[in-house]
Amino acid sequence: MTFTWNDDGGDPPNGAAPGLGGWLRVIGRGGALAVVLVSGVVLMVLVRGLERPVFGLGRPWTPHITQWVCRVALMILGLRHDTRGDPMTRHGAVVANHSSWLDIFALNARKRIYFVSKSEVAGWPGIGTLARITGTVFINRTPSEAKSQRDMFEARLQAGHKLLFFPEGTSTDGMRILPFKSTLFQAFFSKDIVADLYIQPVTLIYHAPPGEDPRFYGWWGDMDFGTHLLKTLAAKRQGRVMVVYHPPVKVDAFADRKALAAHVETVVRGAMPEDRRAPG
Repeated sequence: MTFTWNDDGGDPPNGAAPGLGGWLRVIGRGGALAVVLVSGVVLMVLVRGLERPVFGLGRPWTPHITQWVCRVALMILGLRHDTRGDPMTRHGAVVANHSSWLDIFALNARKRIYFVSKSEVAGWPGIGTLARITGTVFINRTPSEAKSQRDMFEARLQAGHKLLFFPEGTSTDGMRILPFKSTLFQAFFSKDIVADLYIQPVTLIYHAPPGEDPRFYGWWGDMDFGTHLLKTLAAKRQGRVMVVYHPPVKVDAFADRKALAAHVETVVRGAMPEDRRAPG
């Protein structure tokens, strides 16, 4: 998979090939992770089969399964998961910066959310299946589908889902935040939902394992998922991820989508370490 953002400063770090110890960690962590993910998928399918006929779009039970799987996955990987601030309980959506596939685990571990993702992700082996089962909203960034996607957003928000999307539109090396695209924010200004809708900005900050490239957890450029996963599983020591929950803001306090996008970008960027705050 090739992403739309690349670093002009050089190629992504591939890391050294795992030694014997690294391969043992890959087998141990990878095997445990596979068991947890498969168990979660089976349980999710069974519970959703009971949940859907009664609640329709509502999902009172299955998000707890997703949350449990993500917490256990982080424990298996050995990636320390710290948080600051409180996930909002109000009706609304969440926006965050995007650094890695690990964001899925880091963001789901504490807050029950539903990701908004590019339509291509639905076709990715493994990840696409997991995304569909957990209720991910898939979108095409084409003007002709803007209205239908807006209607879908409204339906999910009115059902009480907290949608989470990445306004940068791509993942990065974790060392910067790209300008937020304002297009998807327009859905929150629908007259049917705007009066009671809040947006919570969230900042993800990854810290590499000791002695590793600071961009260790970033996923960008020509990186493929398998190589990045192997490197992460093989690491002798893991780093940590900090998830910062900022105070929610009321959508109708802003004149339009561009003003809202600019505000939450400023908030998300402001929580990054000083050397990561410059525009990407």
